[in-house]
Amino acid sequence: MNQLSQLPKHKQDELTEIVEIICEITNPAKVILFGSHATGKWVEDEYIDKGTTYTYISDYDILVVLCDKEKGEEVEIASKIDNRTGKFKNEVSAIVHSISYINSGLERGQYFFSDIVKEGITLYDSGEYTFVESKPLTNEQLKQLAIEDFNKWVKSGSRFLKATKLLYEEFQADKLPLNEVVFILNQTAEKFYGGVLLVYTGYKPKTHRIRAYRKYAKHISQDLYNVFRYPRTDSEENRLFKILNNAYIDARYKDDYFIDPDDLKKLISRVDKLEDVVTRLCEERVSQL
Repeated sequence: MNQLSQLPKHKQDELTEIVEIICEITNPAKVILFGSHATGKWVEDEYIDKGTTYTYISDYDILVVLCDKEKGEEVEIASKIDNRTGKFKNEVSAIVHSISYINSGLERGQYFFSDIVKEGITLYDSGEYTFVESKPLTNEQLKQLAIEDFNKWVKSGSRFLKATKLLYEEFQADKLPLNEVVFILNQTAEKFYGGVLLVYTGYKPKTHRIRAYRKYAKHISQDLYNVFRYPRTDSEENRLFKILNNAYIDARYKDDYFIDPDDLKKLISRVDKLEDVVTRLCEERVSQL
């Protein structure tokens, strides 16, 4: 594994604090930093394009390994970590799994976890558990898996998007509430994000939050991240993105739920762009394998 000393002092201090927060929330078996901060390729960039300011700052990607007795609490623990680490300039993108789940993935050749074990930086280790040896996959196997994931998730997302557009017109003509349409659009976006993550990493997180998917997929491409212009200073962008992110629950269960047709039309346009970017990225990935 890489060493934490390659990072600037202030980042080392922040990661120490993040580990302390995680240890207050749960009793982890291991905490591992992975991704761009582990490999020394992090980015902190701000630029203006057509009058819009874009900020791209690499996250702290962290794998929290739980003891098996905490299996089943992954979502709750990840949510608590997210809630308590919002103050950092670099967002904390925590993935939480039990040691048995990760070892099972390693035994199957799950290269997302094997790359973390190989390239990550251990921030905390209880010393009670070890990772099993990873089963290596051939390039041909990786390519076949990527094609299968693209067909299962991205192509399905394209069918969902087509259905969303048809339903939008139908519901508007019949003056029906658009709850079901925005829910299907939410599922469409989840399929696109989940698909591109699987094609690039072989991993799809256990979540229905579009915000989480966008954050997990951030390292793949700035174009992908910027489909939704979600800078913290832009209230209109925040409002639109939150509508899509919250639709998984709100559009189904809130009796007074309402979405303006113009807002939904804007979101459909964004997911249209998401489809284009995801399709291009997946085709590039498959061609490189």
